[in-house]
Amino acid sequence: MLIKPRPLFMLAVVCSAIVFNACNKEPENEEPVDPKVEKFTVPEDFVIEHLYSPSDEERGSWVSMTFDDYGRMIASDQFGGIYRLTIPEIGNDSIPLKIDSLHFPLVGEAVTDTSKKKVGMGFAQGLLWAHNSLYVMVNHRGDEVLRKTSGLYRLQDTDMDDEFDKVTQLLELKGDGEHGPHSVILGPDDESIYVVAGNHTDIPGMDAYRLPPTWQEDNLLQQIKDPQGHATDRMAPGGWIAKTDSVGSTWELIAAGFRNTFDIAFNDVGELFAYDSDMEWDFGMSWYRPTRILHVTSGSEFGWRTGNGKWSPAYPDNLPAMINIGQGSPTNLVYGNNALFPDKYRNSLFAFDWSFGIIYLIGLESDGATYQATAEEFITGSPLPLTDGEFGPDGAMYFLTGGRELESDLYRVYHKDYQKIKDRNKQKIDDLNAYQRVRRQIERYHTDTIAEAIDAVWPFLRNNDRHIRYAARIALEHQDPALWKERAFKERSVQAAIQSMVALARTGDADLQPAILSKVMTINLPVQAEEKQLDIIRAIELTLARMGNPDEVLSARLIGYLEQIYPAATNALNRELSKVLVHLGDEEAIPKTLKLLATAEDDSTYQETVTQSSDLILRNPQYGLDIANLLTKTPPAQQIYLATVLSKAKYGWNDETRDEYFKWFYDAFGYKGGNSYIGFVNRARSFALENVPQSQFDHYNEISGDSLVNQAGTALFTTDEGPKGPGRPWKMDEALPIVEADSGKRDFEKGMMLFSSIRCKSCHTMKGEGGTIGPDLTQLGTRFSAKDMLEAIIEPNNIISDQYASTVFSFKDGTSMLAKLIDEDDDYYHVSQNPYAPHILKEIPKKEIVSYKLAEISVMPPATINVLNEDELKNLLAYLMAGGDEDHEVYNKKKK
Repeated sequence: MLIKPRPLFMLAVVCSAIVFNACNKEPENEEPVDPKVEKFTVPEDFVIEHLYSPSDEERGSWVSMTFDDYGRMIASDQFGGIYRLTIPEIGNDSIPLKIDSLHFPLVGEAVTDTSKKKVGMGFAQGLLWAHNSLYVMVNHRGDEVLRKTSGLYRLQDTDMDDEFDKVTQLLELKGDGEHGPHSVILGPDDESIYVVAGNHTDIPGMDAYRLPPTWQEDNLLQQIKDPQGHATDRMAPGGWIAKTDSVGSTWELIAAGFRNTFDIAFNDVGELFAYDSDMEWDFGMSWYRPTRILHVTSGSEFGWRTGNGKWSPAYPDNLPAMINIGQGSPTNLVYGNNALFPDKYRNSLFAFDWSFGIIYLIGLESDGATYQATAEEFITGSPLPLTDGEFGPDGAMYFLTGGRELESDLYRVYHKDYQKIKDRNKQKIDDLNAYQRVRRQIERYHTDTIAEAIDAVWPFLRNNDRHIRYAARIALEHQDPALWKERAFKERSVQAAIQSMVALARTGDADLQPAILSKVMTINLPVQAEEKQLDIIRAIELTLARMGNPDEVLSARLIGYLEQIYPAATNALNRELSKVLVHLGDEEAIPKTLKLLATAEDDSTYQETVTQSSDLILRNPQYGLDIANLLTKTPPAQQIYLATVLSKAKYGWNDETRDEYFKWFYDAFGYKGGNSYIGFVNRARSFALENVPQSQFDHYNEISGDSLVNQAGTALFTTDEGPKGPGRPWKMDEALPIVEADSGKRDFEKGMMLFSSIRCKSCHTMKGEGGTIGPDLTQLGTRFSAKDMLEAIIEPNNIISDQYASTVFSFKDGTSMLAKLIDEDDDYYHVSQNPYAPHILKEIPKKEIVSYKLAEISVMPPATINVLNEDELKNLLAYLMAGGDEDHEVYNKKKK
């Protein structure tokens, strides 16, 4: 049933969510719905079942799974042991699910901390059943709970008693945590084992490298590492994928340059795909990269570098995404070839987003040597912290929720006609198109020096297909440059010349630099298409980054060569041109770049995403409200890039241009980006200040906003002290006794400060001040107890009024949207997606909507008070009870 929205004026006069605990009841005469599945939006004709909750039996929070040869599921707790489940068949409710804790040979000393249970194997973020063995990717720094450290292990049952009795470490890894070792999967040959690790995991020594191990940072932009300290010691090439055999005897690096890919998957014809993450703290910066689906070909590189050093997807020495998804936290990726689903689903990837509770369906269609991807939502729910998923032997999808010790659940999804769906004929290698076959033939040369490789791959350096050119260049880089450099210098094809110069810059000796730069400058730059112009500039940048600056004469020639097209018509070209010209010391680049700095506007199509940020706000309050805040005043990404470029410029300034430049920073501090936004801008400001005369430092420091930034330079200065903590994950049974037993004198000023600093004031009004997203709390204490207040704060999803609930809209194309329904007319629903900008409405055509229903999640974050210590919690509750009144009796209690 559609619920007509209430008039806007009523929203401000309704009490808080606390009221709803007392006045809302379950509808009568309706069949109860399992609350575990009620929150889901699933495609028509699909059924979803809740099977098991590990958390209910204190079995941890599960993050990985696989199926053994007997159809049993094996799953691992993120911070504990491994379990085996025998799951009843679909429709058979008479047989209960059976679960066993798997036992393994224990290694190490006895546990001294009796509060922790020792396990013989666990902490697995990747599980694979293959070769009559269980392969376990442990992500852990060995301790008394589990002595085994990060790495790939093989578990075997040698005496056939259905218990593992042999544990062999196949590979030790240095790295752990959320960017440590992740998934392990079976290769398309049913023999090889593939593993993937995040960018905090060192690449171990390999026996072979598909991607030549010549990686460097390769960026002339003024380097700014993350101001919040994340990954500042992690250098090229970031996360990686490798393969081995069943016993781990040989290892080969397949690809690198990922940030934190958790999972990978093969399609029918053996093409590999990954779902890589973004760095959400970089949101609003030009170097921010959304979560994305990648086609991982042999020797591929995807350009992750620390801080602002991430490569543009346009660079020829890395590969672009097939499709950008948007903000989120990728966890699982699985191909649907084993599903008893309609063919649309069996020819697709399923990509799991932990943060916003979305399983994306990624359609694949051949496009030259790669694929063109489409994305739609398959299953959504809020909250739904998705961790891992597999297709079982029954053709159903099984998936887990949990991670970070959150409540964990196991679900099964199947098509209602699964018994009528026949196994399909899977695609074969012969189904590859001509471009893909050519690319694979070239990839045979991604090994050590092979005599015929140079002649075999050279013609493909000029191919129109980017993936074929890339494969040919990587093959060339595997060969000794002495064998092909002269051929490269004589090359007359523009495309082949660019690719071979990129290869020489990456593999040749520094004494080749003048010849490389001179060769590049024989190309008529202004007449080339933008893609070739970007490749040419990148070839120059690589040569400078790896081989140093040329002499004055060659530098002057380079400057003149690039100045022909600067400023250019596109943001992409202006980023690359400004960076190289400023690095070369071109004084004319300063006024040109300043003019762009004042006028540059962001390109809405640059790294365009499937899911808009505004569509995610209400899906997860913990992360969504951060997005909402950012979208109120999104930073100008292109301008930030240009300002960072100019922070490196030492010469060519005058008082007028410096004033203009440094005043830009003052305004830039007014935008709202990710957690590291202020830090990035301030670091660029600091680098620029190093280049001003000492006598003028104070002037430029002041006009650039020194007074706006805190002492650490990572956030805006505020007189609000904020909570001191230490906080804790507050639960009702802990918080209520502390608050109810309080008889001391409370601090009004601290309570008011906390109400603001933990963002209660952003959404709620107190005595006429604050936001109007939620109800006015001024009269809260006159009607509700401390228990009522704590329940609404700690467990905001328990009961939600339709006046404050969000609405899930289901579209005909299978996607959904979470928004606040404000009004409707004959043709449109008018919705608000941003609680911090409720006046911004979006129109949804009714003809595109199948149905909509109230969401089962409050827009209030459930962990709001977890940053508070006991005394701070008591001061906040006193302020709420007093309704912001300093003369309230709660502040007149005498200390005992």
